[in-house]
Amino acid sequence: MDNNTQPVFDRAAEDIGNSVWLEHTNTTVPEQVPAVLFYITGMGLTRDPYIMTGLENMWVNIGRSQIHMPAKAAQVLRGHTGIVQPDRAALLKRLEYVTPKLAGTHFAYKNCGDYVETTCPWGNKFRVYEPDPSRFGGTQLGIPYVEFDVPVGVADGIARFYNQVIKAPSKVVDEPAGRAARVMVGHQQHLIFRETSKPIPEYDGHHLQIYIADFSGPHKWLNDRGLIIQESDQYQYRFKDIVDPVDGKFLYTIEHEVRSVTHPLFARPLVNRNPVQTNRNYRPGYDAGQWATPHSS
Repeated sequence: MDNNTQPVFDRAAEDIGNSVWLEHTNTTVPEQVPAVLFYITGMGLTRDPYIMTGLENMWVNIGRSQIHMPAKAAQVLRGHTGIVQPDRAALLKRLEYVTPKLAGTHFAYKNCGDYVETTCPWGNKFRVYEPDPSRFGGTQLGIPYVEFDVPVGVADGIARFYNQVIKAPSKVVDEPAGRAARVMVGHQQHLIFRETSKPIPEYDGHHLQIYIADFSGPHKWLNDRGLIIQESDQYQYRFKDIVDPVDGKFLYTIEHEVRSVTHPLFARPLVNRNPVQTNRNYRPGYDAGQWATPHSS
């Protein structure tokens, strides 16, 4: 090989578009005790020790992302959330432990081979996968995707909306599970809008939050069409209706909390614990959970 030969890189493979990070989803819960049993004791996740530590809200850390759970009547995401987490055997053991404590709720879990499907006490569904570099890159703990159930025939318009309005790379895929718009909203993070002929529950107000680099461009497009529902502050606004940029046709509702990368909370370090560590098997230096493997070239 000629020592002067320069390596050829696919630079486009590292593009993530305008949306740089899916930080949280938000589903309200009426009680914190069942939430702690499910998310902390059962799922092995970590309650944020610094913010929302009272009874009015609960932030749960999952790698670099979160689930927010304000204290209100329960909301249920219309679809499911994907989570990457190591040690499936330990997860199943924890879920078995909380089963009798969550009797009489919607709680359930099942080992589906490729993933563990779990349902929170109020019906929110999760699929928990073990780390897999071929699917999730270096993610050891995190939210690689959120999947929404959408009506048949809207996937193409949804992909156009994110491509043209949010400037988030999007494509339509035909998969065994159904046709879907797949939207990149961060490194190794996607929103998936899966078409289904099954009835879709009425929207109850749950939301997701993304950080975008071009903060003003999407705002102008949305504002010109009367789609902004809240001017939160200098660093944040909200919209909820996804429309086809070709003709303005309504496609789907999911509230987006949109933040600039200058927002004070952007890239705030999140504490993640190692749920396998206990007082009985304690090993010094293993308290923290690792959210990603070291980068290798």
